[in-house]
Amino acid sequence: MGTLEQGKDSANGVINHNKPLSLKILQFLLLFLGLGIGFSILSMCMLRFAQVQNVLPMVQSRIQPCYQETNGIENWIRPPSNLHHSMNDTELLWRASFVPQRKNWPFKRTPKIAFMFLARGPLPLAPLWERFFKGNEELYSIYIHNLPSYKSDFPASSVFHGRQIPSQVAEWGKMSVIDAERRLLANALVDISNEWFVLLSEACIPLHNFSVVYRYLSESRHSFVGVFDDPRPVGRGRYNKKMLPEVKISQWRKGSQWFEVNRKLAIDIVKDEVYYPKFKLFCKPACYADEHYFPTMLHIQSPHLLANRGLTLVDWSRGGAHPATFGKADVTDQLLKKLTEGHGTCVYNNQTTSLCVLFARKFSPSALDPLLKHSSKYLGF
Repeated sequence: MGTLEQGKDSANGVINHNKPLSLKILQFLLLFLGLGIGFSILSMCMLRFAQVQNVLPMVQSRIQPCYQETNGIENWIRPPSNLHHSMNDTELLWRASFVPQRKNWPFKRTPKIAFMFLARGPLPLAPLWERFFKGNEELYSIYIHNLPSYKSDFPASSVFHGRQIPSQVAEWGKMSVIDAERRLLANALVDISNEWFVLLSEACIPLHNFSVVYRYLSESRHSFVGVFDDPRPVGRGRYNKKMLPEVKISQWRKGSQWFEVNRKLAIDIVKDEVYYPKFKLFCKPACYADEHYFPTMLHIQSPHLLANRGLTLVDWSRGGAHPATFGKADVTDQLLKKLTEGHGTCVYNNQTTSLCVLFARKFSPSALDPLLKHSSKYLGF
């Protein structure tokens, strides 16, 4: 009877809102499910934005906001405030190889020099470098590669505080030294303001004040990498024909480990996947990769960008596999005058100049006091 009445109501144009009970239950369940999903999403977002210190310390460290508003271009150009990261070398080199596709910077960019210290442990000459850097904070960055077991103890007031990058063991004469140098370059490239990259050791000192160094690098048309063809056994004699066809013996070059490169060449170094594998396989002691890899690779790729000389003065007059080390007794007026003035002439931007080197090594920790004593007279700071 109810069914006939339902049909009759429909026939008369009257809509019956009394739907079957099963349909009402299904609608209720769907509504409940939708509310539950929406509440869950809302709760997740609220949790990710919440600054819960005591209740959810472990969860909070892992959760990121569902939506993080950017603050314009600053998020892209601001250098990392902390050099510690969890990237492995493959990830780091990939990250550092990014190149802006437009030449015009859409913001005010002050180009900086990246001073990269390849050291085993402490920097005993740090007080001298502190003087050198003072007052030029906007024009430089510092990066330190130590043995991973070494933990620096620079005070918070030091320019070297917090500038140690994630490092690995680097053994003299082996490819691990090249890895360390590429690691330094890659970390420095992450700061988009770094334009020139100088590799130094803990035994290096500056021979001129910061203004002279900055002007010399910023106005140069070339990068300073020692590159020469050495026909002797310690030069071409280290070449391995298994490097063919990527490297021919006529392209094999030698040079100093201590270099300065511009941003373009630094990116070429960190993204190299052509020459690096050849050197890793076929340049092992008595082939020393730190004397051949960068000079050979850059000579093949960009010879027109190289000055074919370095900027770090060393003394090989005492003979041996390593240059002379200067201690406290060696640092005299005569030595400093010779280092800053007496090294002949060279070519700079296609013109002859007497200003040919900016740094010198090797100085022992005992040399610090006389260097500080004479720095204002001979070094200009």
